[in-house]
Amino acid sequence: MLAAAQAAFDRVEHTPAPPLTDASACVQTQAAMLAVALPGEESELHYRKGFCQLAVAAVTHAPSSFTDAAAELEHAGANMLAWLARRAGNLTDQPTWNEPDSCPRSCEPLIPVAKLWRGWTALNAGNTSAAAAQFDALPGSGWPPYVAALLAYRAGRYADAVTGYRQALEIWTYDQQQTHPPLALRLSPPEDLPQLLTELGGTQILAGDPAGAVATLDRALQASPKARGYFLRARAKELAGQSEAALADYNLASRAAFADANDLASGEAHLYRGILLYRRKDYVKAEEEFASALNFEIPPALRPDASAWRHLSAVASGFCGASRQQLEKLLPSVSPYFPKAEAEALANGCPAAGLVR
Repeated sequence: MLAAAQAAFDRVEHTPAPPLTDASACVQTQAAMLAVALPGEESELHYRKGFCQLAVAAVTHAPSSFTDAAAELEHAGANMLAWLARRAGNLTDQPTWNEPDSCPRSCEPLIPVAKLWRGWTALNAGNTSAAAAQFDALPGSGWPPYVAALLAYRAGRYADAVTGYRQALEIWTYDQQQTHPPLALRLSPPEDLPQLLTELGGTQILAGDPAGAVATLDRALQASPKARGYFLRARAKELAGQSEAALADYNLASRAAFADANDLASGEAHLYRGILLYRRKDYVKAEEEFASALNFEIPPALRPDASAWRHLSAVASGFCGASRQQLEKLLPSVSPYFPKAEAEALANGCPAAGLVR
């Protein structure tokens, strides 16, 4: 029995992508050994059972499998792997893992994976610098070029950002095309290709490549038809001189945002509908939509744009005075996708004798 348990564990430990049958057989043999083990043998058997259960969870993605793996690994004192099991399983109870940690040979390839999760957590919390430090643990993953692209984007180095996003895209596309991905990849943070394509397409707009942006955003929307993708594609088509196609995408952006909203209360949807009406030169109704956008829940990053669009609509209607002043005050805080040059030209041309509001 002891030899069979060791052989079952070796098959999982020495295989980069252990199949479900081998991983399940390993769990069963370690459990059988635990039933008759001496106290001094239990810790090692709990570790083997937990490791093999983690391999099962990586294939099935069943929360109960991740829970079982974490419990066995904690019992064995393998705190890093237990933390990884809970993180990869998206479990709510996630005790902290503080280095250093004892790590058998089979555990070593998963240390960088745990650090990727730390980086992923930091990234989602808005701490990009801390994320970058953790992602360096696995330079061959797509996360280092992805976070480098984010930092380049924020610095206004859009060509560099496009390069980083493309590098991440190449790696993640390869990862997701693997038929039998290795255990480390199965347990790594989720790679969101549609989101990456959307960010790449938006950055291509800012880098002066609207045609390339349309092609990239076509791929993003085919995979995941989200409002942000439609909006960015509309902006790209607008810059490429495809005004009617841009209007159609602004409409799709609004509809997609409404579809994703609760009780049709979406500030983002009203924002996109307002842009559609503005481009149709229906400035009064556009201003009403932008006001609605600000009255409903809207992502904080979009609020300056919604406010600027509202005052831009008023200025376009001939209302100068306070509306022009508010527009000029808001322009430094708008996103790079807001038509800032167009707004400045309209504000500068606002007649002194225009209506005041």
